[in-house]
Amino acid sequence: MAVIVGVAIAFAGSTAWAKVSLAVGLYLLMMAGSFAFTTRRGKFDVWAKLLLELDLKGDEHVLDMGSGRGAILMMVAQLVPRGRAVGLDLWVSSDQSGNSLAAAKRNADLEGVADRVELRTADMTSMPFDDASFDIVLSALAIHNIKDTGGRQKAIDEAVRVLKPGGRLRIADFRSTHEYVGRLRQLGIADSSERSLGWRYWYGGPWAATKLVTASKPRLAQHE
Repeated sequence: MAVIVGVAIAFAGSTAWAKVSLAVGLYLLMMAGSFAFTTRRGKFDVWAKLLLELDLKGDEHVLDMGSGRGAILMMVAQLVPRGRAVGLDLWVSSDQSGNSLAAAKRNADLEGVADRVELRTADMTSMPFDDASFDIVLSALAIHNIKDTGGRQKAIDEAVRVLKPGGRLRIADFRSTHEYVGRLRQLGIADSSERSLGWRYWYGGPWAATKLVTASKPRLAQHE
């Protein structure tokens, strides 16, 4: 409270240019605070809730598309002690700092889930898995890294292909989520929808808010 009062007093007594500078500084500070909170805690809190909502039995096969260092992959691996958690990535460090296969393996060891985690190096637009291989397909802030619309559509197509009939899809992203929903509906998944994941998953502010795409593959799906 004392800080807020101090800032208000400083603002009131400042020149016009000083007020602008102070406002810009506060704006940037709030952006940095939002980003730091999301990356260090917020996204983990959100995903913990999302994974619990799946009500997993513990024997599911789960795929994480664009798994990176494995934050979400290791969380879901904890919930499938009799199942399998597969992480797929190209391990591009420009997409995520410190992103590497070695880092993901190390994290699996540290979390005590290496026995049920499998890491594969491959492109999400052409995944090396059989049709209907997974009960759950997840992706967190990965598909938007594909630069062209056609490539993103192929990633969605692949996600649907490798899902078992009745399987569930959860995609968190801060871009192109409406596009993902549109493609899913083209593929015959009528229950596809998107919703905001709230302030805990903002990357600097509401203009970079993460949304969740949810869908369930029909038991008798029809594809294009």
